Amino acid sequence: MPAAALKPKPLPTQSTAQHPVLFDSPYEPVTKRPLPAGRPREWYVSHNRRLKAMRLAIALLDSGLYLPAQAHDDTIRATARDIGMRPPSDMTCHMVRAFMRDSR
Repeated sequence: MPAAALKPKPLPTQSTAQHPVLFDSPYEPVTKRPLPAGRPREWYVSHNRRLKAMRLAIALLDSGLYLPAQAHDDTIRATARDIGMRPPSDMTCHMVRAFMRDSR
């Protein structure tokens, strides 16, 4: 008997199942909370810059750019324009590449 016949079939996944596979808990976005009050202004600026850089890094990874060397400032700014975001500063572009570098 061939070895392939002895292997058990894997369980169906979302992409291979005949019917949709239900998740245990449905996805629900996290409710937004206000940022904590009383911090210095620089904290809020850096926090929002990190969030923007993270969103841009995710958009670049989703578009197929996986290496930080491929993400030039012009590419990052074009991606920001495509997703409806204001153009990032040079520092934010640097942060996007750092996020892409650290994701490996």
